Amino acid sequence: MRCSGTGRAAGPAVLLSAAGILLAGCGGAAAPESGDSPQRVSREAASSTPVAPGAASAGCSHTQLVASAAQQLPSGAPAGSWAVRVPLVNDGPRPCVLQGFPTVALAGEGSPERNRPLKVTTEGVARPVLLKVGGRAWVRLTFRQVLGEADGYCPSGATPQAAPSIVLGVAGGGLQLGMEGGGNFAECDDTVRTTAFLATRP
Repeated sequence: MRCSGTGRAAGPAVLLSAAGILLAGCGGAAAPESGDSPQRVSREAASSTPVAPGAASAGCSHTQLVASAAQQLPSGAPAGSWAVRVPLVNDGPRPCVLQGFPTVALAGEGSPERNRPLKVTTEGVARPVLLKVGGRAWVRLTFRQVLGEADGYCPSGATPQAAPSIVLGVAGGGLQLGMEGGGNFAECDDTVRTTAFLATRP
C-alpha cells in the first residue's frame, strides 16, 4: 500500500460507494471544475444555497445526485490525518433539498457485500441545502493517515486498509467515485470524520 503523501505519511486516492447500491459518478455543473465530467454539464445555472426558514422542497434522492472525483485537500487536516472534499451535483430533473451526513465504506472490489463500513464521526451542524438543477453541494471527509513506507503502519497498531474506491451513502443510496488523479484510498482504524452536506466548498 504505497501512496503519495506529505513527509513519511502515505497519502491516498479515493472512490466512494454506499452499502448495496453503486452508482458510477462523474458530475458537472454549468462551469465544470477539476474532476467533473463534461458529459454531466447542467442544463441550468448551478446554484446551491441554505434553505430559508419556511421554504418547502422535496428531499434529494440518490438517483438525481452525481458525485465527482474526490479532491485531496493540500492543507487544513489535523496532524496524522488527510482530507478530501467531494462535490455532489443535482443532475435533475427538479430542485431538491439535501441535508444530513453521509455514511462511508471502503468498496469491496465491485461486491457490495464485501464493503467495509467506516465508523463515522460527524462535525458541524446539518442544515438543509437547496440544490437547483445543476446546483452543487460539498462534503469534507477526514481520514487517519497511514504512516511510513511500503505497506505503512498505523500508530494505533491497527492494520492499514486500502481500496481504490469507497462508498458514499447519501439520500437513500450510494455514490461511487475515484480520487482525482487516481491512486488508492488508504486509512487507519476504519474511522472517518465528515462534515454535513455544505452549500459552499470547504
